[in-house]
Amino acid sequence: MTTWFRTYYEDEDLWLYFEADDEGWAARQVEVRGQDSRPVSAASLEEVLHLRDHADLAALGRYERQYGVLAEAVLDGWQDQPQAAEISADEFERLWVEARRILGVSG
Repeated sequence: MTTWFRTYYEDEDLWLYFEADDEGWAARQVEVRGQDSRPVSAASLEEVLHLRDHADLAALGRYERQYGVLAEAVLDGWQDQPQAAEISADEFERLWVEARRILGVSG
């Protein structure tokens, strides 16, 4: 079952929003700076896998510079992280669309 949740990374003042698949891997991830609510990443596992399988390392590097890097571990224990909470699919989708719009323009 897909889950959507957020956690807060205090050391970096970042809100991390995840769409996790039924095995607990990040399918999509958005990071938003707490200070100014500006998105700093919006990465998708599907896009990363497509680039890995159909492009070269340079293309993957460009993607990561523009959209950031996706979490590379199972997201177990997120409930124990600071300010962790489940969010709705709609809330995640709104954040995703806005982050991709902003990062797409600036990237």
